[in-house]
Amino acid sequence: MNEGGAWNMLPFCEHCEDVVEVEEKEVQKQKTIKGIDITYMGKEGYCKECGSILFVPEIHDYNLKKINEAYRHAANLITVDEINDIMHLYNIGKRPLSSVLGWGEQTISRYLDGEIPSKQYSEQLKRVGKDPSYMQRLLEENKNKITDHAYKKSIQAIADIKKEHLPRSENKIDCVVQYILAKAEEITPLALQKLLYYSQGFSIAINRNYLFEEDCEAWVHGPVYRNIYDKYKSFGYNPIEENLIITSNFNLLSEEEQMLLDSVINNFGCYSGKMLERMTHVEVPWYEARKGLDEDAASNNIIEKETMKKYFSEIRDKHHMVNISDIEDYSKDIFQKIH
Repeated sequence: MNEGGAWNMLPFCEHCEDVVEVEEKEVQKQKTIKGIDITYMGKEGYCKECGSILFVPEIHDYNLKKINEAYRHAANLITVDEINDIMHLYNIGKRPLSSVLGWGEQTISRYLDGEIPSKQYSEQLKRVGKDPSYMQRLLEENKNKITDHAYKKSIQAIADIKKEHLPRSENKIDCVVQYILAKAEEITPLALQKLLYYSQGFSIAINRNYLFEEDCEAWVHGPVYRNIYDKYKSFGYNPIEENLIITSNFNLLSEEEQMLLDSVINNFGCYSGKMLERMTHVEVPWYEARKGLDEDAASNNIIEKETMKKYFSEIRDKHHMVNISDIEDYSKDIFQKIH
């Protein structure tokens, strides 16, 4: 039908021996394609004069489209709309996408025009739609097959996708928390606070930089990062069951930082939250920040970063720490000290 709702050309009714107006009806149809029985809602056109079924090109094309859609759904093949979504997602045209996939330049165009893809090609397209990292790898492997402009547009689109899927809060400390929860086992809110504290301390001493910007406070039960406490306090003394999506990329953490966190988790994550609390109570940063306070007095006094830097740098020198694996020596030493 054209934009005005009328047929482009009135069909000829053999029974009436004349061109006639069409009455269109929606009907349920069935068809078998490649051994798969499909049911779909198609259309039929009838002569308004005598009720005979007519051949109407527009209805025929409409039914072919519905058959195509129904078969793709039954065979679990990618749809035309999903292919269009992939091109929009990666800001890439039909020919460049075909080339990046290692196919003929016209392959995607044919699929968009209604040709049904093989199961293998369909699965590859679905993977591309779901996995930006896979698409990025294909782009890198086949960048010589497309223009530099097309390559840069898609790479930027992937960068934007990954940025959108960072944790909702892009603060570094949140990424550190997610890393700890992903790598460690049975971490309570109390233990998490102490692992954050030790991660910051050893980052200052060994990597010579602060892992994150937030200050911790000297609470009764040891160093606490208030925002993180507020986020997980509902777990009480129970292990945290992280319901957020934990990214496997940890984009905000360098490889060096991840290695440091692994060492802290391995050497301090083995202790309970209460044991870690006792460790921090015999260390200078915490008890200096609480100087003059009663043992059970509430406090939001800041444990100064400079105090942490001085203390953990002295620990580094005392234990001759050359790399992050040497953190083990201090964890054993402090454990023995409180026993």
